[in-house]
Amino acid sequence: MAIPVPPPSHPCWQRMASGGMSRLKTTHLGTQMLAKRLERSSDPVSSKAAEIHAFFAKWERVLAAELAQVTTI
Repeated sequence: MAIPVPPPSHPCWQRMASGGMSRLKTTHLGTQMLAKRLERSSDPVSSKAAEIHAFFAKWERVLAAELAQVTTI
């Protein structure tokens, strides 16, 4: 069974947006590209968090391994 995407209000998205993406272990190219782009972005943490959540919600079916990590980062 697929791991559900935590709700946008879950603190894991803020942690991911504050540098946690770099600790995510992934072989998914799109996720790697998102992490690199957000690393260089000067957008506020809240908008990065929303973007990361939207990305994971969209790609939920192929990001099971990554979703297993998001709440532990």
